Amino acid sequence: MRRFLPGNRITLLRNGTEYFPALRAAIAAARAEIYLECYIFAADVTGLSIAEALQAAAARGVAVHVLVDGWGAKNFLSPYLIDSLRAAGVKFAKYRPEVAPWQFRTRRLRRLHRKLVSIDAEVAFVGGINIIDDMNTPGHVPPRIDFAVRVEGPIVPAVVYTMRYLWSFIQFAQMKDAGDALFQLPPPPPAHRAGDQTGKLVIRDNLRNRREIEQAYLAAIHNARSEILIANAYFLPGVRFRHALAAAAERGVHVILLLQGRVEYVLLHYASRALYGQLLAAGVEIHEHHQSFLHAKVAVIDRRWATVGSSNIDPFSLMMSREANIVVRNADFAEELRREVRRIMEDGALKLAPADWKNRSAVHKAAVWAAYGFVRFTMGVFGYGAEDRLHIGE
Repeated sequence: MRRFLPGNRITLLRNGTEYFPALRAAIAAARAEIYLECYIFAADVTGLSIAEALQAAAARGVAVHVLVDGWGAKNFLSPYLIDSLRAAGVKFAKYRPEVAPWQFRTRRLRRLHRKLVSIDAEVAFVGGINIIDDMNTPGHVPPRIDFAVRVEGPIVPAVVYTMRYLWSFIQFAQMKDAGDALFQLPPPPPAHRAGDQTGKLVIRDNLRNRREIEQAYLAAIHNARSEILIANAYFLPGVRFRHALAAAAERGVHVILLLQGRVEYVLLHYASRALYGQLLAAGVEIHEHHQSFLHAKVAVIDRRWATVGSSNIDPFSLMMSREANIVVRNADFAEELRREVRRIMEDGALKLAPADWKNRSAVHKAAVWAAYGFVRFTMGVFGYGAEDRLHIGE
């Protein structure tokens, strides 16, 4: 696992209203190279504005690389957007092609879910925000809630390397540029000290970093002494994660979960609720956010450990997708993020009462467990490889 690095400047960005202006400004200042990875790149007002900034950078000689997930982006991209990027000199690629529903393929759920940007090997962005307008939500409810960070300092080379490597790997795997320097990829230059924050990049892939993000969470939960605050869009943790939260609550830690209350994906919505009873019985506090769509994947533990990134706490993120989070050890940053999550809870979340949850109807309980079983079955067939199937019950 990567070690923590001091000397960073890590700036919290709330929603697209803060993220996209910061991203456009960084793109406009780029001199040499830009790498951008995301799950969704929408052809809406926000997406087109970022595309225009990338095109302008390419026109002035910046080497611009854009990598999107073939499945996640398929309903949001437009041929015009792709053609206009390529015409301007932007190198554009898809991670794994989209798969039709009737095509049987194992591992089809292994996707590029991380949201990363690196610019001139000097500035990086890490978080959960796709290239899509905050208001581009089902039913056009209030803006979705999400977070990202802008990073300068010693963490940046790790972001740069993982993005350069994946781009070269995709080019090689898709035989677009077999001569690309995949096996001779030089490390980026070391970054200079930019601030006083300590942190590290943690990623999840299917090679050496299969459980790095989950392990970072578990280590922080095991060491928690006063409070665990987690805000997560899709929450379907495995056995070890659930036991860690329950054990923390039992030793007197105040464990608070802020989860998605609105229905976006029906099966996931009900499957995740199959675990509520066990957590509530252990003393875990659960709040559901109903005001808008909660897309955040953040946590604050003991007011000094914090993480912001793309990884949900479910098998899709923790065992199948490529993900990336920043982990920060800094009391000021942790308190800022904690304040934001608390504000979101106060503005639009409802706390679940253990007694009310226990007294749900038999029909509701049956529907929840049926959804849970179906999701687990689907992941076992289409998501995991043979080496993962031992962990399906986790």
